[in-house]
Amino acid sequence: MLAVAYPGSTGHRSSFARWNDRMALWLTESDVELLLDLPSAIAALERGLRLEASGAAENMVKTHVTYGASHTLHAIGATVPGEHVAGTKTWAHTGGGASPLLILFDSDCGTLLAIIEAFRLGQMRTSGISAVATQRLAADDATVMAIIGTGKQALPQVEATAVVRPLKRVHVFSPTANHRAALRDKIAATLPIDVIDSASLEEALVGATIVTLATRARQPFLHAAMLGPGTHINAIGAITPERQEFTSDILERCTTVSADSVAATQKLSAEFRAHFTTPDSWKRVVPLHQLVAENWTRPAGADLTLFKAMGTGLADVSLGLEVLRRAKAAGRGKPLPPE
Repeated sequence: MLAVAYPGSTGHRSSFARWNDRMALWLTESDVELLLDLPSAIAALERGLRLEASGAAENMVKTHVTYGASHTLHAIGATVPGEHVAGTKTWAHTGGGASPLLILFDSDCGTLLAIIEAFRLGQMRTSGISAVATQRLAADDATVMAIIGTGKQALPQVEATAVVRPLKRVHVFSPTANHRAALRDKIAATLPIDVIDSASLEEALVGATIVTLATRARQPFLHAAMLGPGTHINAIGAITPERQEFTSDILERCTTVSADSVAATQKLSAEFRAHFTTPDSWKRVVPLHQLVAENWTRPAGADLTLFKAMGTGLADVSLGLEVLRRAKAAGRGKPLPPE
């Protein structure tokens, strides 16, 4: 299990924005991969969420525009006065791929601190934030996970869940058999747990008490009747209004519903917008930073719990700060502007 210490911002200022040499850095995907692992990423995310809960950090509501057939341009960010840093991440998601960049500034004077290639960082941010929610909402003894979807986020989701829960078995499902087999082999090569290639969604859900949805589905496929009592769901795939992964009857059964950004969920989640139709109904959605700050645990006798990940700028900035701190300590990164 993960044990994390959470330093406050007092006396912590020099770790981030007050660099003696004032030299901005370009940090590559290789730098991120070398400097940050998942347990450290989860710890950094929790630090950022505690700052948000205390009012020392604030998310910029995610914005995006669709162009062409299915391309999207995204921008997210956060201000972190508690660390004297502001940052933004932007990327164009296209059929040919994406090249996200995270830019960090000194929030007091606007000085550039770093530009960080953020594909791997984004994977750790998304999987790590699911792990933060799973730590608080899944049963302590949850050992079986179903991962629905076999894209680039699937393996990191399993890896991050294994940091916070004692996984013994993972069920893999995708409609495409060779995709299932490929993910099964990757998980088996990465973690010492049993991996089952499930031929159907229903088969994948049998016995699973953690279910993670990481798909690009446009029609909901997961229904409440498919899930047993005590299940926790991480819904991470439908982050734009044209996508849906689960039906409204799941939210009706949930004892606790949480989101990393309630504002972004209100704006962009078709699943939530169809179910929560009044201001009072939205009060059921607990911000993830509240779960962290109040050290929530799964309610006794809970039926279903669900976490909705929309992606937040604060999560990216939190990981970017940790990468930058480690890069400075290790002497890594390319100076900007070039010497």
